[in-house]
Amino acid sequence: MDKSGQAYWQEVLKLLAGVLVVWFLVSYGCGILFAQALNNIHLGGYPLGFWFAHQGSIYAFVAIIFIFAKLMGNLDKKFDVHEE
Repeated sequence: MDKSGQAYWQEVLKLLAGVLVVWFLVSYGCGILFAQALNNIHLGGYPLGFWFAHQGSIYAFVAIIFIFAKLMGNLDKKFDVHEE
């Protein structure tokens, strides 16, 4: 693999690592680890920890998909491997 290909995959892996960190923090962090602290805050009448475990994580995951697709498209254009 040439230097351009290696640089591309390094950027892809950095982006993927960032997405996985956000995914972990939202699903495991907000839904389980920090749930007790978040339950002191109420959103729509429900404790925030409960809301994240049941609704918020779904919204966050959908947002992650769209953000990842946009950033991946930008990365593909940067390295000129995008499709027309």
